[in-house]
Formats: sequence, structure tokens, C-alpha cells
Amino acid sequence: MKTYKLAFFMVAGISLLVIFFSQCVHSPTGESTDMRGDEYAGPAACVSCHKSIYDSFLNTAHELTSRAASPQTVKGSFTPPDNRFEFRPGMQVMMEQRDSGLFEVATTDGRQEAHRFDIVVGSGRKAQTFLYWEGDEARQLPISYFVTAKAWANSPDFPADHIWFGRTIPSRCFECHTSTIQKKEPLRTDAFHQIDQFDRSHVLYGIDCERCHGPAAAHMQYQQEHPGEKQAYGITRYASLSRQQKLDMCAVCHSGTREMQRSAFNFRPGDTLSYFYYPQSDIGGTAAKMDVHGNQYQLLIASQCFLQSKILECVSCHNVHVEEKDRKAAFSSRCMNCHKPENPRFCKMAPSLGMAAIVNNCIDCHMPLKASRVITLQTNGQSVPLPNLVRNHLIAVYPEETKKFLAVRP
Repeated sequence: MKTYKLAFFMVAGISLLVIFFSQCVHSPTGESTDMRGDEYAGPAACVSCHKSIYDSFLNTAHELTSRAASPQTVKGSFTPPDNRFEFRPGMQVMMEQRDSGLFEVATTDGRQEAHRFDIVVGSGRKAQTFLYWEGDEARQLPISYFVTAKAWANSPDFPADHIWFGRTIPSRCFECHTSTIQKKEPLRTDAFHQIDQFDRSHVLYGIDCERCHGPAAAHMQYQQEHPGEKQAYGITRYASLSRQQKLDMCAVCHSGTREMQRSAFNFRPGDTLSYFYYPQSDIGGTAAKMDVHGNQYQLLIASQCFLQSKILECVSCHNVHVEEKDRKAAFSSRCMNCHKPENPRFCKMAPSLGMAAIVNNCIDCHMPLKASRVITLQTNGQSVPLPNLVRNHLIAVYPEETKKFLAVRP
């Protein structure tokens, strides 16, 4: 009997400790397990109440936009002959899997240089590029992987006539491809520019829930203490934001490579975008001349669909909690919320195309894939870079795209 009592009290004591520490971990005044600080609950904190959303979000491009490199996260082949990229005879890069990790091994006229795949950048929907650590600096590897071509490719804007491992990656890139990374001070400066240095143990990969919903520790603690409360407390409710505030949330990362005056890591839901970016004096002319890569916000707000609507914003079309790649019918159905068959704004091609074609695919005609001018990839043996096709967010009538659609449709 004494043994059972002792076991009971031990179990009870351990249970109390678990409850105590679980409250402290996510308390704004307790010790936080999230590397961003006490305000944050951590990437897995949402599971207890939002498991289905959390599980589906794990497959999205936002969540997968950066990861630690491994055989599971790098898409390209490490098996001969598909693991080779040749610049010229005697100059090549081999992708090798060794006991100590994955490596790009460069050979130039008998001289070798090898660097490890440390970080994968890119969800793997279209392409991936890779970073390695050189001390406290993040540097880009010279060979990337073009998923749509199923081939290794010369990294964007890298020289085509020699192998270069010297490109350093600034914190600005991490601001849109990770949830946080800690810079080290003082920063190193070479003859031309400032070089960011990082604490490589302080990186939170992917874009997690709290990048878009804000710090959640206070929210989680309150909901744990008031499980019957259905009104969200201690966190910004998306529905409470104005249209512009909703747009600004997405535009932090989807409005081009503009110069920042404050780190995007500091952006919280409800903040004003102009407080983070310096004024943009030259946006490259009209929206039609903007590059499709990165300028989704500027292209969208220049669209007549946006200008004539008081409600259209990013989540009108995008369910960011779900992977929706190639789901043209799902996107088209959202167009139908405004462009109903019975109203004058419905597609004028309906009589010739048929209702089914329009309802299932508005996208290829009105938001066609366009080649980016700033991101191109040159695959092995190709003298001309292959286009990186990005969905154009300038919603408009494109007669040439309509002709293409008519030519290939069943």
C-alpha cells in the first residue's frame, strides 16, 4: 500500500510540475522557449486549438520557404550523372552526399573547393537555392536547382564563365524567408559594403503563424486559463484590420526588393508599411513594366479589379493556410464572387469558350504566367537561361494569352 501511495504522489507531483512549466513556457512574464522572446509562444503552440489549420499550413510555400538542408529537403539528385553541372571542360560542380552532409564540390583545372549545403531557400514549387555558413556569414552556393526543369542550374546572377562562392547574404533576404535570425554586432565592412554576420544557432526557418498573426504568448495563456472563451484575446484579429492594413501585412514581403528603414522582423499586424520602407521614388514606370517576381502588391493594386472594388485584397483569392498550387478552379471560383454569370462583368468570351472553361480557369487568360527578368536560371549545357515563370498579379485582359488558351484547350 505504501508503494502505491508513493507512486501516486510521485505521479501527482510530476503532473503539477508539467502544468506549472507549461504555463511558464508561454507566459509573457515567464521564460519563453521561442528564440524571439517572451511575447512569442513558439511555432507549435497553435496546435492545441488550431490543429487542422496548423497541419495544413505545414505544406504551404510560406512554411517551406526555408529549411535546414538535408537529403529530404534538397530536391536535386546526388546520383551520377544527374549530380553534375559543367561550365566548360575542366570546370564543373558536383553535388555529393557524404557522411558529413551534402556538398557542392567545385573543380577548376584540377583544383577543388567544397562547401556544405546548410540552408535551403525556396519551397521547391519552382526552384531552390542554397546557402552555406562561412564563419558567421551566410553565403550562396553557385549551383541552384530548377524544379520545373528537373535540373541543377547556375544560381541567379552568378557568373557563367567561372565558379564563385563569394556572394554574402544580408539579413534582408532572411526577413522574408525565415521567421527570425539574430544578427551579430559589430557588423563587418569590406571595401564596398556592410556584411551581416549571424548567430547560426538563432534561426527559425520558414514563415510561421506569428509572423502574420503577431506574438501569441499572451493569447495562448489567456485561452488556457479561459477555455470557454470564444472571443480571441491577446492577439490581433485579422477581421479587425482595415483593408490597407491587411494589404500591408502581405506587402512587407511581396512588394519587391525595396530598401528598408526598419527590419521586417519587427512588423506586426496593423502596422503601416510606409514606416518600414523608404519612399519609392522610381517603380520602373507603369505596372505593366514591373517584373512579375516580388512585385505582387504593386501589380495587384494597379489592376482594375482592385481599383473598382472596395473589398478585394490578398486573402480574397489566397487561402494562406492551405497549399493551393495548380488549383486553378479554386482560384477561378473566387473570381466568380464578383464576376457572376448573370452580371455585366462576366467574361465576354463565355459564348465561344463555354461556361465550364471559364468557371474552371480564369487564371491563364487574366493572370498569365510571365517570365521574370530578375530571376533566370541557366541549366547544364544550356547557353541561354531558362525563364522563371511567375503568375502575373496585374489582373487584366491579355489578348495574346487568350489566343494561346483557345489554341490548347480541349
